[in-house]
Amino acid sequence: MRNKALYLFFALFVCIPSFAQILDPVKWKVELSKISADGKATITYEATIDKDWHMYSTKEVTDGPVPTSFTLSEVEGVKITSDINPRSRVIEQYEPAFGVTVGWYEDKATFQQQVKISDKDNFTLKGSVRYMTCNNQNCLPPTTYEFDLSQHNAVAKKKNNSSVAEVEVKDKPQEETNTTPLIAIKDLPINNDTVQTIAVSAENHQERIDTWANVVDEMKAFGEVKTDEGKDSLWKTFLTCLLGGLIAVITPCVWPIIPMTVSFFLKRGKDPKKGKRAAITYGLSIIAIYVGLGLIITVLSGADGLNSLSTNAIFNIFLFALLVLFSISFFGGFDLALPSTWSTKIDQHVDKTSGLLSILLMAFTLVIVSFSCTGPIIGTLLVDISVNGSLLAPTIGMLGFAIALAIPFTLFAFFPSWLKNMPRSGGWLNSVKVLLGFFELAFSLKFLSMADLAYGWHIMDREVFLVIWIVIFMLAGLYLLGKIKFAGDDDVEIVSVPRFFLSTFCFSMCIYMLPGLWGAPLKAISAFVPPLSTQDFNLYNDKVSATFKDYDDALMYAELKNKPVVVDFTGHACVNCRKMESSVWSQPLVKSLLTDDYILVSLYVDDRTELPKVEKVIENGKEIKLTTVGEKWSYLQRSKFGANAQPYYCLLDPNGMPINHPMGFTENSGEFINFLRTGLKNFKKIIKENDK
Repeated sequence: MRNKALYLFFALFVCIPSFAQILDPVKWKVELSKISADGKATITYEATIDKDWHMYSTKEVTDGPVPTSFTLSEVEGVKITSDINPRSRVIEQYEPAFGVTVGWYEDKATFQQQVKISDKDNFTLKGSVRYMTCNNQNCLPPTTYEFDLSQHNAVAKKKNNSSVAEVEVKDKPQEETNTTPLIAIKDLPINNDTVQTIAVSAENHQERIDTWANVVDEMKAFGEVKTDEGKDSLWKTFLTCLLGGLIAVITPCVWPIIPMTVSFFLKRGKDPKKGKRAAITYGLSIIAIYVGLGLIITVLSGADGLNSLSTNAIFNIFLFALLVLFSISFFGGFDLALPSTWSTKIDQHVDKTSGLLSILLMAFTLVIVSFSCTGPIIGTLLVDISVNGSLLAPTIGMLGFAIALAIPFTLFAFFPSWLKNMPRSGGWLNSVKVLLGFFELAFSLKFLSMADLAYGWHIMDREVFLVIWIVIFMLAGLYLLGKIKFAGDDDVEIVSVPRFFLSTFCFSMCIYMLPGLWGAPLKAISAFVPPLSTQDFNLYNDKVSATFKDYDDALMYAELKNKPVVVDFTGHACVNCRKMESSVWSQPLVKSLLTDDYILVSLYVDDRTELPKVEKVIENGKEIKLTTVGEKWSYLQRSKFGANAQPYYCLLDPNGMPINHPMGFTENSGEFINFLRTGLKNFKKIIKENDK
């Protein structure tokens, strides 16, 4: 049983990657209600959405994701009498990747539309639904679901990236053809080389190796798809809260209690071993109380409760006000404490009881008495880990916090001589508390910024945020040097070594943030500051952009340059694609590899630009028409690589053969660099073998 428990514990922190697969997170059901005597009826569109996925609403947002849209393409004997009426609650949240507030549905989405039918026994009613879905890891290309409600015989089929999403009147009808279009590369400067023009005839193209052939098995030979969900891991949550617990130990509410509590246990019994056992029980009781708190939060919030609240604009304003309140308390403005009667009553029960119950009550007393210091720290940690999205995050976080808080009591009970070397209580404890107040105040601005972005107030743009942070860290540095005093502070006649290093850190942060006022990315704090899109003045312009937007053109140019190709399956509405480009591609080494050693081609699967000619392909035994650029690249990703999620990166040689396993979303630049380097190494091996 013990081994099984350990196995399950560690299994919580392990993510098992899988090979690429076609994802289908939405199931549609389209029905026509009973037709009334006067011919009125209701079309009901019902979408069932898989867990952890969301489908975007019908509201179109400029520069946002592709909205859900409904089209009745073939209508005979039917009159549409109303617009689409959404019947499900829309979740609206600010999306930093787009810089706008977007709406989406989770679990289920229902829509209705009223129609009037002239002859209920003879009518044609065909249409389609076009929608886009994402989760925290991937975004799928826009997908079209077709339905046929003619004469009440509902026949539906799914067709990815169909062009039947909207009916548009064009000046000239599209011409259907099976002819492969000419591949031409014109005026494309690469790395400032001489501009070159290449033209390849259709006949020469047919002689080349089929660069669109399926390579799923070949990719598997290189290993599994590498991906990162982009969430904070439970290990990171545990370690962050462990650090928070260690900080709580050196606050004025906890530090002075340690020697008194340990001495009580050692003197309570004649046998020192019993005193040590009591101290261990005391530490375990502290852990049990805080873990219980984490479990309560988990049960009350559910798997996504805290995450939904943490991205809600009104709740972010509340969190901002709460953290400002905590900081004022740490600055000495008032004492934040639980009612004193609580601790008094528990103390009375401690005196009347003995054994395990007595020790447990003492642990409760510590939790209540230390709340004025630990409460703000716990609150801040819970707010921070709420964006984790994991059901276990609050529990794991409180476990880390409680272990750190309980360690000193247990250690000093086993090594009583250490008590003599403990720093005495004094003004330094108040300094720790005030310093935490500065950090609480700085952290609070993150939530005000989220609310500002959601409502579009533009009162907390990036440069304003950075100016306030620079001032806060500057004041914190001056405080550590004794230039500023708060209530309860002693005079600082000599700057201690810890004060010196902490003040150096604060002033260094000020200098680090200064270039951000002119647009520097500030990657170390990018998770806290508003996006660069909110900055009015920006001198930073060092973005990696793909030279090619066409797969065949990129391969032809790669053959000319004798370089491998990075195929980037992306989307205009792909959140994680933008994250990759801003946080990983901008790294100097990654940028160098992408621009100097590879030919980079970005294929947008949601690009609705019409193809010059309709292309017919066979997929799953059925003929489908590709009418837009996005449909073409989405088909390429499905047919060649067996995947349909974005971002999705493939490394190929000029013949379209893989030179490494594919990679999905990751914020680990080192992992992405290794991915590129391995592909480059494999490509060089192929060249050497061909030269022999």
